[in-house]
Amino acid sequence: MRVPRRALYVLTPLASVFAGMAAAQTLVPHRAVYDLALSHAEEDSQVEALDGRWVFEFSGSACEGYTLKSRIVMRFDTTEGPRLVDQRVTSFEDAAGETLRFVTRSYIDQELDNEVKGTARLEDGSTVVDYEAPEETRRSFGPTLFPTAQMRELLERLQAGEHFYETAIFDGTEFAKQAVMVSVVVGKARPVPADDIERPALGRLAEESFVPVTAAYFDGDAADGEETSDYNVSFKLHESGIQRDMVIRYADYAMTAKLADLTLHEPDEACEQEDRE
Repeated sequence: MRVPRRALYVLTPLASVFAGMAAAQTLVPHRAVYDLALSHAEEDSQVEALDGRWVFEFSGSACEGYTLKSRIVMRFDTTEGPRLVDQRVTSFEDAAGETLRFVTRSYIDQELDNEVKGTARLEDGSTVVDYEAPEETRRSFGPTLFPTAQMRELLERLQAGEHFYETAIFDGTEFAKQAVMVSVVVGKARPVPADDIERPALGRLAEESFVPVTAAYFDGDAADGEETSDYNVSFKLHESGIQRDMVIRYADYAMTAKLADLTLHEPDEACEQEDRE
């Protein structure tokens, strides 16, 4: 049974200019709540049912950097019995996207199952990670993007009219030996339909356009001579950086994350004005 780790950071919120969409906006600090459910399971999957809730919080500014907090609690019914999975992620990324401090803790049935903690830095064209847990060690690999910088790149490529690209990322959610490669496909902007079930939770953002995005994550393994993705995530990305209607697909099952509640916080206008000048 595979549960989301890197997928947590797909929700990194950012706002910028979209090709053919509204003018640039400031970063939008917010708290989003998502309801989780099983959408599909293969016949040989251990997962028979799941439900849960995902709470994601973003705060900070271009002056002080960005803090991401995520907690996802899922109840699984499996062929081996019920399981309760609780994953908590906290990270801080400096405004330049050059340093990432991270802590990821995963609990199964209320017992700590895994902890990943450390600091990653971009140095001389490489990503250097100093882990504190699960063990004290240093690892180095090629240049990567951290979570907020990853979303910034996506929006910049959208602005440039690109709808397919690949990039290398590091987010601190796993005890990684190498960068994770991501292939991203972005569709055309469209309005929110009147019968969209997430429309009530969007509030005033229901009047924004969104673009469909699919991101495939590769762990470097190959199958039958061809590289296959470890998992992929599709979602709807709004002008304000809010993301919703997620589908996370693994080899043996898929789960959905539907926006249930959204609270927007006021950005640091003084900082945003300074950043524009």
